[in-house]
Amino acid sequence: MNELGVLIVSKANYWMTIALMMVGLYAMIAKQNLVKKIIGMNILQTAVILFFISIGAKRDATIPIVMHGPGAHGHALRAVDYINPLPHVLMLTAIVVAVATLGVALALAIKIFRQYRTLDEDEILVQLQDGPQGESDG
Repeated sequence: MNELGVLIVSKANYWMTIALMMVGLYAMIAKQNLVKKIIGMNILQTAVILFFISIGAKRDATIPIVMHGPGAHGHALRAVDYINPLPHVLMLTAIVVAVATLGVALALAIKIFRQYRTLDEDEILVQLQDGPQGESDG
């Protein structure tokens, strides 16, 4: 039983990622309010970013900067001694995309609220089934 406890604690970042993914997915599926769905989407995106950063980490490794010149050591380079920077670079891009997606989603939520005077998904669907809505003041 002790080995199972050590395994669970040693992989805490993965358990946190799973928990965040489940919370985000639950919010996107179960909530009726559009802003809550948007927040759930953002939580899910954050969980994916955390997962990729976690798999990019390596114990006892260093950044991949190779020294050349008088102070450089004359030994052969081993790739196992360096961290792969690609997951981190990709996640920087993913963070920018997540912020842009959040901004666009919130702008659309504002537009929907101005037109339908609600952010509840069911109420919007009822209004859509009743007929077209004209643009409101604002």
